[in-house]
Amino acid sequence: MRTTPTLTDVLLRVRGTVQGVGYRPFVHRTATRLGLHGWVLNDADGVLIRACGDRAQINSLAHELIEAAPPAAKITALDEFLPNFDHLPTSEGFVIIASPAGGEITTATPSDLALCADCRRELLDPTDRRHRYPFINCTQCGPRYSLIEHLPYDRPHTTMRAFTMCPACQREYDDPTNRRFHAEPNACPVCGPHLTLTNPRGKTLGERERVLRSVRTLFSAGLIIAVKGVGGYHLMCDATNATAVAELRRRKHREEKPLAVMFRDLAQLRQFTEVSPAAEALLTSPPAPIVLVPRRSDTALAAGLAPGNPWLGALLPYSPLHVLLLNEVDFPLVATSANLSDEPLCTDNDEAHLRLKLIADLFLEHNRPIARPVDDSVVRLTAKAEPILLRRARGYAPAPLRLPSRLPDSLLCLGSEMKNTVAVASGHQVVLSPHLGDLGNLATRQVFEETILMLSELHGVNFAAVAHDKHPDYSSTRHAAQLCLPRIAVQHHLAHVLACLLEHEQPADNVLGIAWDGTGYGEDGSIWGGEFILLKQNHAERFARLRPFRLPGGEAAVKDTRRVILALAHEIGQFPMIAARTGYSEYEITTLQTMLTHQLNSPLCSSAGRLFDGVGALLGLGTHKAFEGQLPLAVEAAATRAFSNNQILPFPLISARTPGARFDLDWQPAVEQLLTSRENPAELAAAFHRGLAQSMVAVARQADVGTIVLTGGCFQNALLHSLASEALISAGFRVLVHRRLSPNDNSIAAGQALAALLNLTTVTLPTP
Repeated sequence: MRTTPTLTDVLLRVRGTVQGVGYRPFVHRTATRLGLHGWVLNDADGVLIRACGDRAQINSLAHELIEAAPPAAKITALDEFLPNFDHLPTSEGFVIIASPAGGEITTATPSDLALCADCRRELLDPTDRRHRYPFINCTQCGPRYSLIEHLPYDRPHTTMRAFTMCPACQREYDDPTNRRFHAEPNACPVCGPHLTLTNPRGKTLGERERVLRSVRTLFSAGLIIAVKGVGGYHLMCDATNATAVAELRRRKHREEKPLAVMFRDLAQLRQFTEVSPAAEALLTSPPAPIVLVPRRSDTALAAGLAPGNPWLGALLPYSPLHVLLLNEVDFPLVATSANLSDEPLCTDNDEAHLRLKLIADLFLEHNRPIARPVDDSVVRLTAKAEPILLRRARGYAPAPLRLPSRLPDSLLCLGSEMKNTVAVASGHQVVLSPHLGDLGNLATRQVFEETILMLSELHGVNFAAVAHDKHPDYSSTRHAAQLCLPRIAVQHHLAHVLACLLEHEQPADNVLGIAWDGTGYGEDGSIWGGEFILLKQNHAERFARLRPFRLPGGEAAVKDTRRVILALAHEIGQFPMIAARTGYSEYEITTLQTMLTHQLNSPLCSSAGRLFDGVGALLGLGTHKAFEGQLPLAVEAAATRAFSNNQILPFPLISARTPGARFDLDWQPAVEQLLTSRENPAELAAAFHRGLAQSMVAVARQADVGTIVLTGGCFQNALLHSLASEALISAGFRVLVHRRLSPNDNSIAAGQALAALLNLTTVTLPTP
């Protein structure tokens, strides 16, 4: 006798990145196929599902909600509970219902996604109604974060609310079997945004398809065009035209910092660069970041794209507009952020004309508003194809990270001064903004303040406290003081270490954090940057450090690295011999020696970044920096050209000579060898890297821990990253490196959130 299955009625709560990625349509299709009835909706916590039917089918639904989710979805939790109401769903089928308003938002804001293969096919299909439409999208691709003004993610809460869907688009939007079912940015040439070409004075020169037909002529003439994309404007020109590239640098005031280049497809990219399978996978992934790849020396690319740099920042067209532009020309295009050096990205049409009128010859723009700027993400790969996220922005942010326990109140985290991001920590998660930039710039500080306001509004939170860096002069610290909230000051390098532990969900115990960067405010008021922080039982101690030295002129030594050479020489008693090699006048040498001897405007530092600067200058790789990290990058580039002679420069571990740590990692023997050696600079650069990696093993053994964290801006160096990881793993240690976050200051706000949760904000200073 056949039995009637028992009817089960449950609520399923799905958390994570589940809005704006086609999750509700996916749930609708799956539940309908399984014969369930009920509903699905977006709300403040993610996606809520009511499923009524056979228990076995509900179990199948729960399984598929995780295992068969759309590619862009990231599930952090799936919970089941009983409805707190008795009535069954009114519909016998399964429906998507409207999102409720109000409440604190804990769900993740979806990231912008690159054009998917299905939309690309339609874009290039002459028979499709969206043929050559620059704003084609579906539930699996297109703008998200850059359009959202409020959560939950519904069209009225985005800048697309200004465009009313035509009947054809509305039918797609309403059809559960259609790929654009509840695709919030859905549009077509009839009802959606359109292109306009204008001159710097704002005069319209063309619109829609006519604009695209003129692209080849304009770029071939060497013109620089400001192109409004998904999260802001790019400045674009012919990447093979040396004159155009040089003119772009002159107008943008960007003398040597590399420029990113967009290629039509992988085939074109391979003509100009060496592309590994791992790099191809990143370039064609939904985030579609800029990826650093080795450039070929025998190509037509302008030499001025990345002067003296063996790597090129390459990206593929990730929006339909980019696809159309690159299909019109037979050469790659420069695609650099549309701003003056150090300013934030332009997003608004009027603002772009004001800020870029002396840079761009023409403006290719559209009438879809950008709610907030989102820069391109940047990734590089190690020799073992491990990704290092250099800039976490489009495609990666603002995906959340899970806290180990629940915060009792919402927390605002303001990050650092350089490469700033801000974060909201609420409940069990941290939502980190995309890369904002350096707060030394007024325009960036305005974006910083707007982002704080946006995150608080987006997540509907009232902050109970604010976490910030301990540096008293950082703009973020000063902003924290103005908020009239309880303040939580977190030491910079401790925040670096905790950020890495957060993304690996690793307890802050039995860990040695190696936090190496250019600068960070130390607990003793000096400049830190070569730190070994021991974490045991919720306590942090400065276990070891790079041997301190003084920086004559402070910030001036960051830009003129000859000062770092003199600082190192002064510390080891070889100032006169080295001074003659710097090119300074007698007066300058005397002045700098007086500053060092009497400790005048010469702050003490333990910075690995500054040590890299000094070594770069000693090796003849440069003396002045046009952009941050230029000399360390040159040292790494030189080392990658070396033959494998396995030479290692010595960095002995000695008892600390002055209070502040138990041990010093002594750079003196290595520097003395650099001063006297006549070997090829590339071999010495490689030996320097190997020596640093081996020194980390010595400190780790002395610390007697099981886990090592590698973090800080110095670990953007792929060679140092690889050598250190390999040496430590070979010595039996578990090594944690950044995967979802950047090793640089982009991750500081995330570390501040974990520091506040653990009440672990200070690094103690042992007496040697």
